[in-house]
Amino acid sequence: MLDAFTKRRIEKILDQYIDKKIPKHLRAEIQIHYKFRGNAVTLTQERPGYLPGNRLELPIAQFRLEEEEWKVYWKDSRDKWHFIDDIPPSSSFETQLKNVDENGIFWA
Repeated sequence: MLDAFTKRRIEKILDQYIDKKIPKHLRAEIQIHYKFRGNAVTLTQERPGYLPGNRLELPIAQFRLEEEEWKVYWKDSRDKWHFIDDIPPSSSFETQLKNVDENGIFWA
């Protein structure tokens, strides 16, 4: 379980990231959310669905603090998370967020 200090620090990092990532004029349509569960932080994107009035929540990435290092995971169509070998574990959450942001496979 993430301690309160780490959780608050990550919330601040993600709030700033989201504020910069989504242009103000698109925020009603596209939103980025995050949630904590144990030692994991899951980043999702919410956008309009195919049918009017429906919204889709799409997984972006999951960050897990394992053995004092952040690892990045992707979610498959069967709702299983898989470790990404191409992104080495790092003690820095900011580094891993930057890796996800710069890697095109995370953004549909």
